Amino acid sequence: MTEPRTPADERPGASAEHPWPVRSIAVKVAQWIDRLGSVWVEGQITQISLRPGARTAFLVLRDPAADMSLSVTCDPQLLRGAAVPLQEGSRVVVYGKLTYFTGRGTISLRVTEIRPVGIGELLARIERLKALLAAEGLFDPRLKRPIPFLPKVIGLVTGRASAAEHDVLTVARQRWPAVRFEVRNTAVQGPTAVPQILDALAELDRDPDVEVIVLARGGGSVEDLLPFSDETLCRAIVAATTPIVSAIGHEPDNPISDHVADLRAATPTDAAERVVPDAAAELALVREQRERSAAALRGWVEREARALRQLRSRPVLADPLRLLEQRHDEAERLRTAARRAVQHGLDTQSTTIRHLRDKLTAVGPAATMARGYAVVQRVSGSERHVIRAVADAPPGSQLRIRVADGAISAAALGSQGLGGKTKGAENDRQ
Repeated sequence: MTEPRTPADERPGASAEHPWPVRSIAVKVAQWIDRLGSVWVEGQITQISLRPGARTAFLVLRDPAADMSLSVTCDPQLLRGAAVPLQEGSRVVVYGKLTYFTGRGTISLRVTEIRPVGIGELLARIERLKALLAAEGLFDPRLKRPIPFLPKVIGLVTGRASAAEHDVLTVARQRWPAVRFEVRNTAVQGPTAVPQILDALAELDRDPDVEVIVLARGGGSVEDLLPFSDETLCRAIVAATTPIVSAIGHEPDNPISDHVADLRAATPTDAAERVVPDAAAELALVREQRERSAAALRGWVEREARALRQLRSRPVLADPLRLLEQRHDEAERLRTAARRAVQHGLDTQSTTIRHLRDKLTAVGPAATMARGYAVVQRVSGSERHVIRAVADAPPGSQLRIRVADGAISAAALGSQGLGGKTKGAENDRQ
């Protein structure tokens, strides 16, 4: 069961049952294009078809920075009466209106005015673009990537069989025979130059072995060098991850690519010299550095040896035992003085002790007994008591009499006081 059709499905072109005829589409496209009106268009002429007796001239206008082109038709008098002869590669500004030919289904720009872009205008545009890129900071030296000292592989973008290619390869191989190149031949002027150079740069930039890219071209006129001042190419150089050397033209030439590249070379030969080191010069530098290193090492050894000789000539190292001997003599002198002082102190103390001993001896009991005195003790069992008074030794007491050379045992027979009275046995008899 089919779904019911809506009014919208009945419109032409809305369904397979109600398609647009070709003529209707062609007419509508022509109407839409006609609404654009007349416009100014800038481009580069890549093809001119002007047949004798023809009422219409055909041209192809190409965008210098992109692989896009547009068919252009005009009155042949516009080409013949141009103030500057127009040829393939000329930059022009045209004024016209787009036309859609319904019979062939093609679009063409019917122009009524063609203005060649002169050198002054080209230079002014280049200066405006240079100011714009400088304001964006694309000329900043801090953005420049360093060129490797000895790149493994060098990418070269240049014209096929050109003098620039010959100069770069010849000079580089003379300086370093083992150098390797990845060469991409492109157009270096004309309408196809920018797209081909962009493709070559992108391909080399993706190659992990390529460490630096040289963009080389010989000298030429301002028109010839216009591709190297193209904004798209300049931004591609800045966006590349591989360092790029710009060697465009000769010293007076100054395309914008020289400002955005990581290194500007005055000529292709100068680019080869600045990218590839000179093997002979490097070997000479190595020899020189080796000689300087050896001389520096010898100088250092000589300075250290001289310093060691100076140290060894000092008294402390020339005769290291001298200070010990001097200290030994001083130590002997101090030890002798210490011994003398100690001996003197000992003698003094010995004399003092002797005097004290004599004093003690003189007043001691032994000396007294030596003079005829005796110590009398009363013996009572195991105890002994010194008799100090007559009453301490009653008659019959056992006595011990100590004299100078020994002791005598005795007994108390009696006592006599200081008044001459005798006590003892007589009193007992009475």
